Amino acid sequence: MGRRTVRVSSPDKPYFPQRGLTKLDVVRYFLTVGDGILRALRDRPTMLERWPRGVFEGATIATRQDNRGDAFYQKRVPAGAPDWVGTAHITFPSGRTADEVAPGELAVVIWAVNLGTLRFHPWPVTRDDVERPDQLRIDLDPLPGVGFDQVVPVAHEVRGFLDELGLAGYPKTTGGRGLHVYVSIEPRWSFGDCRRAVLALGREMQRRRPDLVTTTWWREQRDRPVFVDYNQMARDHTMASAYSIRPTPAALVSAPLAWAELDDARPEDFDVTTMPGRFAERGDPHAGLDERRFSLEPLLALADREGLEAPPER
Repeated sequence: MGRRTVRVSSPDKPYFPQRGLTKLDVVRYFLTVGDGILRALRDRPTMLERWPRGVFEGATIATRQDNRGDAFYQKRVPAGAPDWVGTAHITFPSGRTADEVAPGELAVVIWAVNLGTLRFHPWPVTRDDVERPDQLRIDLDPLPGVGFDQVVPVAHEVRGFLDELGLAGYPKTTGGRGLHVYVSIEPRWSFGDCRRAVLALGREMQRRRPDLVTTTWWREQRDRPVFVDYNQMARDHTMASAYSIRPTPAALVSAPLAWAELDDARPEDFDVTTMPGRFAERGDPHAGLDERRFSLEPLLALADREGLEAPPER
């Protein structure tokens, strides 16, 4: 494929001042986990979460309601992007369209990092077919005040159920207290089908662990500590990728895990300074994620038996 030179501007700019980490440190981090971050993003339409001033006390991110902020989400490919930055043409739920960055090589990742990107938010589709997901993403979202230790047993229950269905799941930390589980699927089904499949899985988890799991959408009505967020499979709803950096002073990262590690893992174990050594020693636990694609039919059959419709867009 050849090599590219990507210029890093203001390399000494503090990005995580409490950790003494500069912009160049962040660039070097992504280079050391290059195979992993590219595997997570390759050819996927990807929203960039840009923190061009770094992460500092009081920093905020712009929202639709308040477009002022020190950071912002970039859905469309930035003006002036090099011609080697790949894109994917996608349609939002509103019907509006956009060309979004779709990294095809590590240089694109580093180019985005130079723009201040800390978290990458890839769609569960590739540029080859932006209408049919090839990943089922299960978001185990703890309620406020709920610890990681209460999410872990739910993840094990998810794994056991997936095993029963003949599906393979790959877990990762979020960089916070939650966990994500990915399943590689055949790109045959719509976003609505995928959301219905995750809702069916969530309802099964609710039956198996009624002490821990809820699928109640309205936050104020949830009475159990872990929410299976099926709406993360909606069009234009994305999760931070593996190896993305959480924009908090600790510079924690979203860490792919092997199932055998889950009981002993803690989110705070994985940050910009510790992940490079781990990656060099162990490689990427998600390296096998795309080796086999599974059918969604077992989960959709469960949804049919339960009479579950595709949840409304939120």
